[in-house]
Amino acid sequence: MSKFAKSVTAMALAMAAMTGAAQAEYPEKPVEFVVPWPPGDLEDVLTRMIAEDFSEAYGVPTAVVNKPGGGGGPFPGAIEVTNAPADGYTIGSFLIAIPVVGPQIGIPELNPDPFVPLGNFLTYPFVIATGADAPYDDMAGLAAHAADNEVALGHFGAPLVPTQVTLGLAKEMGFSYASDAAFDALDCNTLASGDVDVINTTLQLILPCLDDVKVLASIGSERISLTPDTPTVAELAPNLDVALWNGLF
Repeated sequence: MSKFAKSVTAMALAMAAMTGAAQAEYPEKPVEFVVPWPPGDLEDVLTRMIAEDFSEAYGVPTAVVNKPGGGGGPFPGAIEVTNAPADGYTIGSFLIAIPVVGPQIGIPELNPDPFVPLGNFLTYPFVIATGADAPYDDMAGLAAHAADNEVALGHFGAPLVPTQVTLGLAKEMGFSYASDAAFDALDCNTLASGDVDVINTTLQLILPCLDDVKVLASIGSERISLTPDTPTVAELAPNLDVALWNGLF
């Protein structure tokens, strides 16, 4: 079992004890991991690896259940976790934005924050990307293009940190998107379909077409090794220097 899986197990045992379950008996039945996104992204892949390690080490079945929320982003999936018994057998794999933002935007089930953090396992490589045929190659070019043209943005949900950073960067650079919409998945097909002009997504989802898209900026304190020539948002707007991570709750 991986070192991280051992740590998660120890913390899950503590959570079970906090809710009245005896540590000696945990786990004694299947454990469900809820991912509030469609299959295939990096947090989904890594959550499945953790679940497999957990199952092999403790001899109980595990299941990774994908609960994408449509226009509601990840919050419907998070609510399903809050509605489950607090016994350590339903674990959410979430962006930090869920427990941070949920209470702030008036979601009753998430206010006050109902989650017990178990640990983080992923720093997200979020990017701002566009199609290869776009008439701009960087954020400055996008800003100039948006001055005379309507540009549509696709994101995972308006309240989420990556979306707010993307919108904040546009404001810092003197432009705004003409429209924006939330999607369950933002990948190669999203750009190819022409549904939107620019997407705010994870690098994992556009890896299959990385040679056919333009990555305009990445969100994080360091450049991504696969796109070393692409500046970070923090380089373009230092006040937007944020780190995005995914953890278990």
